[in-house]
Amino acid sequence: MAGTVARDAFGEVDGQAVERWTLAHGDLRVAVMTYGAILLRLDAPGRDGEKANVVLGFPTLADYVAGNDPYFGAVAGRFANRITDGRFSLDGQDYQLTRNGGAHHLHGGARGFDKRVWAAAEATSGDGPAVRLVYRSPDDEEGYPGALDLTVTYTLTGDALRLDYEATTDAPTILNPTQHSYFNLAGEGSGDVLGHRLRLAAGRFVEVDAALSPTGRLAQVEGTPFDFRESRPIGGRIREAHPQIVIGRGYDHCFVFDRPASADRSILIGARVEEPGSGRVLDLRTDRPGVQFYTGGFLDATLVGSGGRVYRQGDGFCLETQTFPDAPNRPEFPSPVLRPGKTFRSRTEFAFSVSG
Repeated sequence: MAGTVARDAFGEVDGQAVERWTLAHGDLRVAVMTYGAILLRLDAPGRDGEKANVVLGFPTLADYVAGNDPYFGAVAGRFANRITDGRFSLDGQDYQLTRNGGAHHLHGGARGFDKRVWAAAEATSGDGPAVRLVYRSPDDEEGYPGALDLTVTYTLTGDALRLDYEATTDAPTILNPTQHSYFNLAGEGSGDVLGHRLRLAAGRFVEVDAALSPTGRLAQVEGTPFDFRESRPIGGRIREAHPQIVIGRGYDHCFVFDRPASADRSILIGARVEEPGSGRVLDLRTDRPGVQFYTGGFLDATLVGSGGRVYRQGDGFCLETQTFPDAPNRPEFPSPVLRPGKTFRSRTEFAFSVSG
């Protein structure tokens, strides 16, 4: 196996030891910790060959545990994004989840996957160094039915960071995990990402109400600031008085990938982001039906990042691959239901290159 894997102690949470795993392969280097399965840093080279950490985060474990973490680098779940009123029905049974996002359920609840200590071990992979993180979510955790066993494997292939998800349950439940890193291809703490260029293979997005909960309408991007089907700057239309831009403080919306019916489960390049100054290019590849594109509108200069600088609105962007928010209550959306005897599998890749 090419590349290297290293492990070291990173602190303790509620008497549980937290580890940091560092993977290096080719031009890329990543660090992941067992608290929240959080991606702590990702070093990638620019046009000049200089490497920079391109994900936002905190300098210490204590900062992540303090309670004001906006999901930097975390694996969020069981259900990433929002469930309206924290309620859903499954097989005639009603369930009430924790309401931690105003009146709604957000990213798995008050103590979702992002606030749990996972078990970890080096994984065997022919593609590069890998670490496998495992978490067992008991029945009724945050209100979810069924005991769920989830594995997330981070693999560094040399030009990409790959995440493989696999899960089983002992009772019918819902599942919609995602990776919640905030990227800045110019380097963490370097300023805003509004000059990054984005191309997004999505002709529709999930419209939301004033509380960022879906209305059920899949709106067309045509003729709106949400049209990234051709590459353009993220900040090009972010200050327009579009009602959805106002609600999201910029972009905080799930985009629906344009996917040929014959390739419903195939990996596709769903997005490309280019940073003109450094030349860094990020290609998002996934088999998920949508992606939450978020431009950090709720970062408010109250958090100090790993490089010692405060994070302001627009200082990072997220590409959170997922099914659509509130899917348990909207049968017209892709189903998030997982049943006993079935295995949930999904893959997302963040591939890096350099433009001329």
